[in-house]
Amino acid sequence: MPFDIQNLRPKRVALFSGNYNYVMDGPVRALNNLVGFLEEQGIEVLVFAPTADEPAFEHKGTLISVPSFALPGRSEYRVAAGLPRSIKKILRDFDPQLIHLAAPDLLGCGALKWAQKNRVPAVSSFHTRFDTYPRYYHLGWLEPVVTAFMRRFYNKCEQVYVPSDCMRNILNAQNMAHDIRIWTRGVDARLFSPGKRDMAWRKSLGIQENDMVITFVGRLVLEKGLDVFADTLNELRKRGVPFKALVVGEGPERDYFAKRLKDGHFCGYLQGEDLARAYASSDIFFNTSITETFGNVTLEAMCSGVPAVCADASGSRSLVTSGETGYLVEPGNAHAFADKLETLISDPTLRTAMAKASMQASAKYSWNAVLTNLLEQYEEALTRYWNRRPHVTVRRDTHLAK
Repeated sequence: MPFDIQNLRPKRVALFSGNYNYVMDGPVRALNNLVGFLEEQGIEVLVFAPTADEPAFEHKGTLISVPSFALPGRSEYRVAAGLPRSIKKILRDFDPQLIHLAAPDLLGCGALKWAQKNRVPAVSSFHTRFDTYPRYYHLGWLEPVVTAFMRRFYNKCEQVYVPSDCMRNILNAQNMAHDIRIWTRGVDARLFSPGKRDMAWRKSLGIQENDMVITFVGRLVLEKGLDVFADTLNELRKRGVPFKALVVGEGPERDYFAKRLKDGHFCGYLQGEDLARAYASSDIFFNTSITETFGNVTLEAMCSGVPAVCADASGSRSLVTSGETGYLVEPGNAHAFADKLETLISDPTLRTAMAKASMQASAKYSWNAVLTNLLEQYEEALTRYWNRRPHVTVRRDTHLAK
């Protein structure tokens, strides 16, 4: 019979990602939450991604390992060399109604080509501003090349999901995709809470009760703005402003960052209750990165009742209300960052007010509401895709279900 899929949802979704469980970061956490939610709705999901011998955490859903190799120079990441025949067979047998692509990498490109050939609608989520990466490795001339490649990829997708209006405006200005939707991120308010503050834990690190703790949370890689972070704290030292630096995370630039933050307290990678304790035991959260599409760590800090000083960029602009829940500062401007940090350190009343406002602002980001909205957008994508093909007929039980 002709397709008539108003108010229908997919029965089977195939998700392709360059990383799903071997390195924990914000996008990976969002994708795992998505898979868990879809399965709770009775939707089958197969995840196709590279894997490592020692995953960073226990993933959600069924994961199909895709042949891959270590990324040169960044061996903690893996790259799939496209979509091999064995994976295509698994995909064909699974018979997905929707394909979700998490990155414009070789795996994503191969899956997109398969989707087009087999008449399966594809959507994509935009997690990382890869177009900004070249500047951190002195390859700025590559940015327009990377941007053009990304534009070709995303314009072939039914919908592209970004986490904020700010990010949508940026991509619209780049003509990156024809239909850009909002898929914001959620936060677990039961986990991240001011009540997790632990003064005994601080003391075990050599941090006293009256010390002001400025915290970094994230991967220790150059594109996270490590140099700007270090330059800013060095500026505070020159001014004689007292503080302690707390660094939560691991990565290939740990030794380099440790040299730049000689007095920093490095906790390594933390998750769950340990991560929640680190946030809540901080006094100011400091995020200089401009490469994220959404500041997951910023939101977690806000939920923990910690005011944030962040780069005025896509990752945090939609979260931080400058002057109310923290400050947004010109990216890369260490002196301006130092000014705002010094203001918060020297004014406990302001710091307390911003902490309270931050926690209140984070309350609207629940995972269930966020993912329910995304599922509704899946349904819209399917409706539009098949309504453009009214001549196609198919067995309803094979493809879609109410």
